[in-house]
This record gives sequence, structure tokens and C-alpha cells, in this order.
Amino acid sequence: MLTLAFLCLFAYLAGLIDAAVGGGGLIQIPALFSALPQQSVATLFGTNKMSSAFGTLSAARSYLRRVRLPWNLVLPAAAAAFVMSFAGAAAVSLIPREVMRPLVVVLLIAMAAYTLHKKDLGKLHKPVAIGRREMLVGLAIGGGIGFYDGLFGPGTGSFLMFLFVRFFAFDFLHASAAAKVVNLATNVAALCFFVPSGNVLFGFALPMAACNVAGALTGSWIAMRKGAGFVRMLFLVLVTVLICKLVWDMLY
Repeated sequence: MLTLAFLCLFAYLAGLIDAAVGGGGLIQIPALFSALPQQSVATLFGTNKMSSAFGTLSAARSYLRRVRLPWNLVLPAAAAAFVMSFAGAAAVSLIPREVMRPLVVVLLIAMAAYTLHKKDLGKLHKPVAIGRREMLVGLAIGGGIGFYDGLFGPGTGSFLMFLFVRFFAFDFLHASAAAKVVNLATNVAALCFFVPSGNVLFGFALPMAACNVAGALTGSWIAMRKGAGFVRMLFLVLVTVLICKLVWDMLY
């Protein structure tokens, strides 16, 4: 019961952070590894995905009650992410994580520097008209990030938010909503592998899912109340933490 209480607390915090800016895995995955060291890596990741999928769904619903998204852009991106997440998972054994970490760190630093340099980036919502070119870019973003999520994972939500802001002139609030829809597709794709293979601890995953949903409701409420400028600031903080974690993993 103490282990479950510990995991539920961290699931709540993960849901809160993830709903606002993504990155809930930074909190929930280390908690699972700490509390259940005897379990396999696949089982811990499957349990994490089960919990976070419910939180992501809840956050997406909360955002969509308040913001309007161009579904002709977001849904194809989500479909591409679903398919390519499977491809990424299949390629895990082909591309070592040691190769991925330095590349991801460089991309995150570039993303943070660009966001800091462009002071108004993501503060105003002036979405571009969605034509054929924009739909192709959306498919590329969904497919590329979906593949990355299946292959490696850290920072998926942050990458999605940045790309929706950069290429479609969303503010960070609308970008967070769009990222949740696409991220939900990658989570469901992962569960299609983890559940049939028996890599989900439902006794932990379901209570954690309830707490993750509660955290997601809190996080999305805070984000919508505080606005795009606040989400932008949280985004930069999260990216900085993610860079530090990946560098630590490489060094130690």
C-alpha cells in the first residue's frame, strides 16, 4: 500500500506537468523504477503508458472544451504518429540509445535557444491557413515524432508543442492541446504492444491512471487560467530539466 501511495502521488504530479507542457514521463518513469526495481523494463514502461494514456486523454478533453483546433491538420498528424510509433518500437534494437541521447540533447538546446531568441514565439495565436503544404508538414511532424516516441521517447510532448508553434503559428496553449491529441495516439500505439504481451501491472496502473487524470485536470486548468505566456515559461523550464537529465545520463 505504501508503494502504491508513492506511485499515485508521482502519477498525480506527472499528470499535472504533462497536461501543461508535456514531460510527465520525467516524473513517473523514475518513480516506477525506484518503487518496483524487481520488474522488467518493458513492464515498467507498459505500466507508465497505461497510466499516462488516461491522463493525456483527460487533458486533451479539457483543452478541447476551451480551444478550437484545425482537425484537418491534427487528425492526420495523429494517425501518422500512431503508425510510426509502431515502426519506432520495431527499430529499438537497431539504433542504440547511446546514439540517440547526444542528438536529442543538441535538438533540445537548439529548440530552447530559438524559443528564447524569438521573444513573441508562442505568445500569440495566429494560425496559418491549412492547405496541402501544411497538411504534408503535419503528417511529417506526426510521423517523425511518433517514430521518435516509439524509438526513444523523452521530450515527445515538448517537441510536438515547439513544432506546432514554429510551423503553424499556434500559441503555446493551442500547441499544448494539439500535442495532447497526437501524443494520445502514440500512447495508444504503445499500449497495443504492451497490453497483449502482458507488460502492464494493472494493480498499479489503474490507480495511477486515476491520479494521473486528477493531475491532468489540475494542470490543464492552470494552463488555461494562466495563458500562453505562462505555458511558454513552463515549457522552457521543462526543456532545461530534460537537457540536464539527458546529459547526466550520458556522463553517468
